[in-house]
Amino acid sequence: MKIVQDISNFTSDSQTFVTIGTFDGVHYGHQKIIEKLVFEAKKANKKSVLLTFFPHPRMVLQKEASIEMITTIDERAFLLEKTGLDYLIIHPFSKEFSRTSALEFVRDILVNQLNISKLIIGYDHHFGKNREGNIIQLTEYSHVYDFKVEEIPAQDIDDVSVSSTKIRRALHAGNLKTANNYLGYYFMLNGNVVNGKKLGGKIGYPTANIDIKEAYKLIPKTGVYVVKSTIDKEEVFGMMNIGNRPTVNGNHQTIEVHFFDFNKDLYHQNLTIELLYFLRDEQKFESLELLIYQLKKDELIARDYIKNNL
Repeated sequence: MKIVQDISNFTSDSQTFVTIGTFDGVHYGHQKIIEKLVFEAKKANKKSVLLTFFPHPRMVLQKEASIEMITTIDERAFLLEKTGLDYLIIHPFSKEFSRTSALEFVRDILVNQLNISKLIIGYDHHFGKNREGNIIQLTEYSHVYDFKVEEIPAQDIDDVSVSSTKIRRALHAGNLKTANNYLGYYFMLNGNVVNGKKLGGKIGYPTANIDIKEAYKLIPKTGVYVVKSTIDKEEVFGMMNIGNRPTVNGNHQTIEVHFFDFNKDLYHQNLTIELLYFLRDEQKFESLELLIYQLKKDELIARDYIKNNL
């Protein structure tokens, strides 16, 4: 898959089959659309293209509104790489671009720039200035500009019973099993390892403190999770705490990972943490001794989960 930044940088000798959208999470419902796109493009000897926009339109047009994304743009690209797509086009979304009419979008972008042969979209797709474009207009334009439009019926997507909203709710509720089932992979957090207060090392549980730079990335419910990561091409398991560390009077949220049977310097490395299982809610303990006792219990449960489920 080739990643193209900005539609104006895209060139292809072949005509294209295109889909458009945010595809946050690249969940089962999204995968159904992409699989169809890739299959039909190959069958017709065309190139498959997914066009997405970043920043998310709401970040630009509703700056005061908070937005939480299941995946960062880099995580999305990583997941889409596995789908067999020929091209991922990430176009910068701006206020100026938001004023593009539905006709201009179809004529200037889909037809002239992307050399479209077929557009495959999910049901109820809207596009263009004020979201004025819809399937009816797309069908009309397709006759004028000689390309095909295929809308995935609502029941085909609903059969999967998946939506990004459901996944966000599950993550906020600590229902990791449901979220991961909907996604079809383990929910991930990605960030750099930064210096912490090194308290974990003093109590026998050294941790890597993960700093996530993307403010829009969804952070799931506070608590303790069983996790895994790949470090130097080796799968490493551990447990992670998301929370404010109330036992030691913490005053801001941290993400700390303790890896089992691992003793390497991780400072300044970039890590992807996959969340496997929700262990428990964050708790405040009356003493460090009680915290250590609970961490030992957590470790036993986590190791047992890893042994019996992975």
